Amino acid sequence: MNARTEPSEAEQSATARPPLVRELLLVVGLFLVYKFGRQLVTGHTTEAYRNAGRVWDWERTLRLPGEGSVQSLLLHGDTLAHLANTYYATVHFPATVAFLVWLYLKRPAHYVWARRVLALLTGAALVLHLVFPLAPPRMLAAAGLIDTAKVYGPSVYGPPQTDTLSNQFAAMPSLHFGWALMVAIGLIVATRSRWRWLWLLHPLVTLVVIVGTANHYWMDALVAAALLGIALAVVHLPHRTATTAGRAQEKLAPAETEENVLVGAGR
Repeated sequence: MNARTEPSEAEQSATARPPLVRELLLVVGLFLVYKFGRQLVTGHTTEAYRNAGRVWDWERTLRLPGEGSVQSLLLHGDTLAHLANTYYATVHFPATVAFLVWLYLKRPAHYVWARRVLALLTGAALVLHLVFPLAPPRMLAAAGLIDTAKVYGPSVYGPPQTDTLSNQFAAMPSLHFGWALMVAIGLIVATRSRWRWLWLLHPLVTLVVIVGTANHYWMDALVAAALLGIALAVVHLPHRTATTAGRAQEKLAPAETEENVLVGAGR
C-alpha cells in the first residue's frame, strides 16, 4: 500500500511547484508596483513631518523606550555603527529572495503560502504609505538622533530632496522588520530542525538595526508585525488544509474498514 502511494505523493509534490517563469514575473511585478507606488507620496513632505511628530508623541504616551537608547549602543564605536548600516543596506532584500528561492526548490507548498503572505503584507504596507506618509526619526529634530548611515556609512539614501530612487517618507510600516519576521516564521514552519528557532535572531537583529540607525520608530515595527499577523490569519498554512485533510482520511480509512469487518462478522 505504501509503495503505491509514494509515487502519487511525489507527483503531487512536483505539480505543486508553480512555473518558474510565471513566478519570476509575478514577484518582479509585485516589487515594481510597490517600488513605484511608494513614489506617489514623495511630495507629501509637510504631512510626513507632522505625522512623525504624532508618532513620537504616541510612543511617549505609550511609554515605549526611546529610540535613542538603542542608538547609543551602536555609537560606542565606529565599527558597530558601520556594521549596523551595512546590515540595513545589504541583508533585507537578498535574505527575502533567498528565503523564497529555497522554499520554491525545497518546499513548494510553503513557497506559495509565503509568497501570498508577503504579497498581502507588502500591499497593505503600500496602502499605509499612501495614507500615512511618515518621516523617519533621523529626520525628526525632536528625536535628537543622528543619521548613522550618513555619518558612518554606508548609506542607501541620498538627500531627500533629490532622491528619486526611494521614498524616504514611507517609514510606517517597516518592511525591513515585516519581511525579516516572515522569513523567520516561514523557515520555522517549513523545517523541523531543533535549531530552527534561531531564525528569530534575524528579525531581532533587524529590529535593533532599524531603530538604532534611526531609520524607523518602534511603532513602525509594531504595525508591521500587526499587518503580518493579519496576513498570516488570512492565508492558511498548507499543512492545515490539503495535507491535514489527507492525513485525516488516511487515519479514518482503517477505522472504517475495521468497523465493516466487525459488522460482517456479526452477521
